[in-house]
Amino acid sequence: MRTVRALWGSSHPGPTLVVTALALALGIATGLEAWRLALLTTSVFAGQLSVGISNDALDAERDRAVGRTDKPIARGDVSAQAAWGAALGLLASALVLSAPLGWRMLAAHALALGSAWAYNAGLKSTPWSIVPFLVSFGIFPSLATLSAPDPSFAAPWAWIAGAALGAAVHLTNVLPDLADDARTGVRGLPHRLGPRLAAIVAALAVVGGAVAVLLGAAGGDLGAVSPVSWVFFAAVVAVAAVTAWRAISRPPTRALFRLVMLAALLLAAQLVASGSAFVA
Repeated sequence: MRTVRALWGSSHPGPTLVVTALALALGIATGLEAWRLALLTTSVFAGQLSVGISNDALDAERDRAVGRTDKPIARGDVSAQAAWGAALGLLASALVLSAPLGWRMLAAHALALGSAWAYNAGLKSTPWSIVPFLVSFGIFPSLATLSAPDPSFAAPWAWIAGAALGAAVHLTNVLPDLADDARTGVRGLPHRLGPRLAAIVAALAVVGGAVAVLLGAAGGDLGAVSPVSWVFFAAVVAVAAVTAWRAISRPPTRALFRLVMLAALLLAAQLVASGSAFVA
């Protein structure tokens, strides 16, 4: 049980559960049958566990160097060998669970996971660190639509919203760790932009994604936008505006990270609230 707890703690539980819940919600909005919904949700869950554990396994030496006592692998609660075994096993499980949903879903999920693993393996330290997030989150809404009996990719505006969500997550997820990353040689795009500019760009990305959902779900007709969509859109814009104001007027703090994460979650809720409209 100690090993299981350590692996769970290494999987980035918060983001893992949020992404899994988003997959479940999109599957429900798509109208998937129960067995398809179960496979979609469990395959995404297994895939996210593999991404999180592999990230901490790769970063274990860096985490030890900066004294990250919140990281189970760096603390020695679980061996690197066990962590890698779990990460690879979960990756294989995610693909096996995706296979019954069709080769298109399998290929899309493999692309999303391969992109995320590429980030962990080295892209995080390059100016192109945002690309895996654009790819993985951009294709994410299509995991639900490709799991349907009549598979199809999500509508283009859903790709834009997903990519915007991914950009916001990446640009702000590292903000609390910029100092530690600098000590260990990690310099991705957010590090090069700096905390203020990264937060502002993230806020603008979320607003762009919200506009895509607002117009896309209504077929470009503002008169057809539902009241619920307007509420979510207004909430996203309001939180993004506060984020940009704080980034410009005050020293960077963890509040920037929390604000953009709130805006990103509202964008995800707005996408789910669009119902089956995101099905191309």
